[in-house]
Amino acid sequence: MSSPLQPAVLFDVDGTLLDTNYLHVLAWWRGFRDTGHRDVTMADIHRAIGIASDELVTRLLGHEDEDATEAHSQRFTELRDQVVALPGAGDLVIACADRGLAAVIATSGGEADLEWMLDAIGAGDAVTGTVTSEDVRNSKPDPDLLSVAVERHRLDPDATVVLGDTVWDVEAAAKAGLPCLAVTCGGISAAELEDAGAVEVYDGPQQLLDGIDASRIGRLGRLGG
Repeated sequence: MSSPLQPAVLFDVDGTLLDTNYLHVLAWWRGFRDTGHRDVTMADIHRAIGIASDELVTRLLGHEDEDATEAHSQRFTELRDQVVALPGAGDLVIACADRGLAAVIATSGGEADLEWMLDAIGAGDAVTGTVTSEDVRNSKPDPDLLSVAVERHRLDPDATVVLGDTVWDVEAAAKAGLPCLAVTCGGISAAELEDAGAVEVYDGPQQLLDGIDASRIGRLGRLGG
């Protein structure tokens, strides 16, 4: 007999658990300039953060450019020692696990990024599963990351929520039939996140953690506990 479906929280990483969005903006800006694309602004880059690298390049340039993607990777590697977890990030993941919820990472980053990401988050064994861009054909705002996570980790789609920081997270969750909680620490305003369909918006992981029992996550925890 197969195991029962689990209530869960699907966590985005960049800008949600780790304070990396503006580091990525800088790395992309430098990478574009390294490859001759000097008219791409930081503002435009910031609006595209949250989707997979190849799709981000196509969105901003109108065509693929593998050299630009590689240049971003190299530039971000130079900045990676400056990555820190957002306040409350690791404790939030642990609090979800303590409430009987599966805590699954669903990131547009690659498989090779998981080790340093998980170390930086600092939630240890509380993370019960992962899905990366390499596991899916299409990344956010398509729902593939979330749908694969639900199927692979036997999550209950009627008792699973998403936590993200961009409109791409909210749109992907809606397409997957999942409610999305959002945080503004990635640089997108509460109004934009709410307009996209976020059901709850917080300043960051710490504010959500402080009010977790009154949140949708808290209500799910009463199902999973």
